[in-house]
Amino acid sequence: MANIRTAIIGAGYIADWHAGAIRATSGVDLVAVCDASAAAADGFAETYGVEAFTSVQDLLSSGKVDAVHITTPPQVHRDIAVQCLEAGVHCLVEKPVAVSAAETADMVAASEASGKIFAAGHNFMGTPGYRRLKAAIAEGKLGRIARADINWCFPLGPLRAGPYGIWLMRDPRNLLLELGPHLYAFAVDLFGEVEVLHLDISRPVDIPGDTWRPQGWRVMARAGGVDVTFTLSLVETFDDRSLTLTGSGGMARYDYANDVLALARENASDLIVNPFRKEMTAAWQHLREGVVNAARQTASLNRKSAYGVSFAGLASEFYAAISESRPIDPRFSGATALKVMQAIDATLDRLPPELAAPYVPPKATRAPNPKAVVIGGTGFIGQALTRALVAQGTDVRVISRGTRGPFADLPENVETVGVSLRDETALREAMAGTEVVYNLARSLEKTWEGALANDVGVSDTIARAARAAGVGRFVFTGTIASYDMSDPGVTITEATGFAEDMSDRNMYARSKAECERRLLEMHAAGDLPLTIARPGIVVGRGGPLQHWGIGRWHGAGAVRIWGHGRNLLPFVLNEDVADGLILMGKAPEALGQSFNLVGEPMWSAQDYFDQIHARLGARITVKPGNLTAMFAAERVKYGLKRHALKRKDALRASLKDWQSRAHFSPFDNAAPKAALGWSPEADRAAFARKAIDDANLLGF
Repeated sequence: MANIRTAIIGAGYIADWHAGAIRATSGVDLVAVCDASAAAADGFAETYGVEAFTSVQDLLSSGKVDAVHITTPPQVHRDIAVQCLEAGVHCLVEKPVAVSAAETADMVAASEASGKIFAAGHNFMGTPGYRRLKAAIAEGKLGRIARADINWCFPLGPLRAGPYGIWLMRDPRNLLLELGPHLYAFAVDLFGEVEVLHLDISRPVDIPGDTWRPQGWRVMARAGGVDVTFTLSLVETFDDRSLTLTGSGGMARYDYANDVLALARENASDLIVNPFRKEMTAAWQHLREGVVNAARQTASLNRKSAYGVSFAGLASEFYAAISESRPIDPRFSGATALKVMQAIDATLDRLPPELAAPYVPPKATRAPNPKAVVIGGTGFIGQALTRALVAQGTDVRVISRGTRGPFADLPENVETVGVSLRDETALREAMAGTEVVYNLARSLEKTWEGALANDVGVSDTIARAARAAGVGRFVFTGTIASYDMSDPGVTITEATGFAEDMSDRNMYARSKAECERRLLEMHAAGDLPLTIARPGIVVGRGGPLQHWGIGRWHGAGAVRIWGHGRNLLPFVLNEDVADGLILMGKAPEALGQSFNLVGEPMWSAQDYFDQIHARLGARITVKPGNLTAMFAAERVKYGLKRHALKRKDALRASLKDWQSRAHFSPFDNAAPKAALGWSPEADRAAFARKAIDDANLLGF
């Protein structure tokens, strides 16, 4: 029998997980990718060695696929799925499968009419642990189940730091649509149709644009005679993505994010031995789960995380159903998906009126007259810069992936336009009539070829467009990470150069350095009015708790600092970076210069976490990192990736690169203060308030 030919529609982040699952499934060939963005499609196609399409119709007309995985934004799932099913192609649709039960019903109807499978991407039900849980229930090990607590307690960064223009953040309803299927699918699969009884929302967080989102959702429901509580907690909390079932004969807790199952049952021993046996049984189960998961990860060279395994289980069942010409398992069926979406609809019907109604931004009495362009204006620094420009009387045009941004409260001062950063003509038109362009865009790539295409190449295109538009100043945002910061005896100033050979540096540092080199060549040729900014470790309102410029995070509660953590770090407030960028866009003295936007010496990494404890009451577990050991471990991983997995894109950073992550070298920030009149916050109490209290690091 010939292999099943499949394609992925939508080349975003989640598509990589689906691609990995497809490749782990025997009898299936990933042959194509489709994305409306030619750049995204081509990049994915190059990575996986498949054919690229930019039109779903062209993909279907090619006759080259038997099945597709739909991983586009949810609002177009219904139309694409119906189109594919009617064309005779099986569909696996990433959750949420649609944005309403009505749309889901259309997909189910198209599946029934075509005789092709419509599978819901409820991936967490594809894990080995969940199958074992269902087996334990079927064997009666829990007795008759009375209660189920199904939790998603996991931080959601965009609620506090953006980006705010993505689908997830556009409407309060989207939070439950995005995350709710994970929880509701468990209840539907285990107990049947869900009856929603009560909704409580809490932990409001302000969103730019004079609106807010709930970070806490608690839903009381009933399904098949079982009392069910669904909990979403999206603040910086301990990771608790779990399913707990309590029955007459025992209790089960399934950590579905880590694929760990533990059962608790009574035993018939006497009063002294009974508690000992109970705790030893629990300890043995956790030891077994830990060993199994560690062995699975080690044997697969880190390719079989619980998350990856969940997608593999989903894909395995989807393709088994196709090859065996049978209905798909109810865990992933269209009927289950419909019940899940009906329950979510019923929950959303209970939202308070101020959240249920679409947000209506204030009406503008005039159109903006932009004199500044901010590329990357919806990001952490970009938002602060845009608002600071407006506060100083400058209207702004924000170039973004879409036409929505976090500036609905500034309709007379900010316009957001959706322009591809690869479209030089459209960029030039967007810059026409403006005076200054700020390029804050960046692309985090895994390969040098990807960085050259999607970071360096895009930077070149933006600069050429600015040159053609005749703007008076082009401000590029690089990074201090491009410096060699490994030597505490070397003070870094703007006169400090980058290494001639950056090939042994991390991809971000190397890519930004190459961007700068090319831009400086354009400036030297006399046709690009360039100024370069290199911000330090940026903190402040909208910034993340889990800042990877400080260390390697393990959830919200633990971090391994880069190095010993006692050296002063180059912290800087977001608002000070915005002020520095504005000065760089205006000052004649800034033309052709670069400036390290680093604040006054304040804290070491240890000091920073001590301040968080003192001011917020949160004691984060902080451990120093032995950079030599980290470097050695990474070299071992590099060898395995390069030779065992045959990955030519494996990175090999030097020991100095690892040491640079600790920012051992101090910075002198005299240049921007002298040339620009820049005044970063110098008062320690004010800095602490802005960097920690006002930043809302924990979300509550």
